[in-house]
Amino acid sequence: NGFLNKGVTIKGEIHFRDMLRLDGRVDGKIVSEAHLVVGESAHVEGEIEVGQATLNGTVKGKVTAKERIEILKGGKIYADLVTPKLVIEEGAFFEGKCVMGNSTAATATRPSLSVVKASGTSNSHKR
Repeated sequence: NGFLNKGVTIKGEIHFRDMLRLDGRVDGKIVSEAHLVVGESAHVEGEIEVGQATLNGTVKGKVTAKERIEILKGGKIYADLVTPKLVIEEGAFFEGKCVMGNSTAATATRPSLSVVKASGTSNSHKR
């Protein structure tokens, strides 16, 4: 597990194993098969390719997740998303295109979208 604190700025490419929590700034590319957590103070500009992504900061660019992308309340996402599962909490902001699935994930599972209401209940939609 890793942690990049607020005040840390990285320009370039990050590769990691296990989980990474990011609260600083990254300009570049983030690559992993594991889980990335973008904290509320984080700012990412570039490309993210991970297994799972939980987004609560500002992300600009493209996010690809093999398993799932979750945008938390307060997250500001200006990006194109590619994932078989997408969860957007009420109060989150998303501007961009979304492709539900990719060449391998789309054939393996049915894509799903969940919109989570403030009360904690959710509405799930399957294509």
